[in-house]
Order: sequence, then C-alpha cells, then structure tokens
Amino acid sequence: MQMKVEQPKLEEAYTDLGSSFWGMILILASTNLLTARIAAGCFIAALLIVLFVAKNWTLRGLCIGFIIFLGVIWILQETTEVRILRYIILFIGVMNSLFSVYDIYDDLISRRVHSSDAEKFAEVCPCPCTGVGWGVIWGLISFAFLCGAVYLGAVILS
Repeated sequence: MQMKVEQPKLEEAYTDLGSSFWGMILILASTNLLTARIAAGCFIAALLIVLFVAKNWTLRGLCIGFIIFLGVIWILQETTEVRILRYIILFIGVMNSLFSVYDIYDDLISRRVHSSDAEKFAEVCPCPCTGVGWGVIWGLISFAFLCGAVYLGAVILS
C-alpha cells in the first residue's frame, strides 16, 4: 500500500500578497483620470479573460456584472458631468487591499490550522518561523502595500 503525500503549493502562499499588490496598483491608478481609464480597461480585459476561463456560472455572472458596471460608469464618465471612474477604481483598490489584510489575519494568524498556506510554507522554508510567524510577516507586507499606496497617492494628489 502506497501513501500519496501532497506537496505544498507555494503559489497559494502568495495569492493574498498579490491581491494586496494589485490593490496598491489600483489605488495609485486612481490618482489621475488617464491612469484610472487605463486601470479600468485592464480590469475589464482581465474580467473578459476570466469570463471565458471560468468553469461555473456564478463566477461568469460576477464577471458580467462587473463588466457592465464598469462599462456604465465609463460611459457616464465620458458623456455626462458624472466624474466617478477614479473613485470606483479607488474603491476597488482599497477594498482589495483591505480584504487581503483581513484574509491574511483570518486564515493565517487567528486560526491555528495546520493545512494553511503559511504552515505549508513554514515546512518548506529553512528558517525557524512557524505558520503564524509567516502569517504575521505576510500581514505586515500586505498592510505596508496599503499604507504605501495611500501615502504615495496623497503625495501624487498634492
């Protein structure tokens, strides 16, 4: 009888940090109308890719809803006096970063689950950190992305 041992997937460990990074990019893109348009276009393109790759209708429905929402906001931006595209991109970026910080805290720091990304990473990494230690490090990095984006955004706007 053979036992199959599942190898830890290190790419799972970086999903929250990647989400926080993209939130930072969206926050910084919201500081200028041109960059907000570029960010909205890239976001719509990414949603279109996910729409065709998605395997269930819930994700497809969410993609269609966001594409329609961003399209309507963009059309309003260009044809009327409503100027909210920058604020929508800012909102999406802040919520992405905040949820990343919360998700890292909830999954890796407050819960002691031995199958978490951080525990798997701690097994592979040669340094003496535990899963909670890696969760704290990733949480601080994610929070630094958020604070850095807010600070740089304020500097750009001033």
